[in-house]
Amino acid sequence: MTGIITPLFPGLPGGPELLIVLLVLVLLFGANKIPKLARSTGQAMGEFKRGREELEEELSEVDGSGEDEGSTPASSSSSTESETETATEPN
Repeated sequence: MTGIITPLFPGLPGGPELLIVLLVLVLLFGANKIPKLARSTGQAMGEFKRGREELEEELSEVDGSGEDEGSTPASSSSSTESETETATEPN
């Protein structure tokens, strides 16, 4: 086997390409707005991360509570009985 090494990501920009991209960004947005743009992007990423963590936490709680419901059928029947009693009392 001859070892031909192919890059993992052949399309990623290197040094000169990154400089060109930065120059275009400065021309498009201006030097003053780039830090604001970076800050708002960072805040949006942080908000997305917090939302994802909250969603994962809720899903783990649902998975945990789903097991509890199956193991305690008596608690659900007692709540049904109390609802029936309160519905028949006013008559």
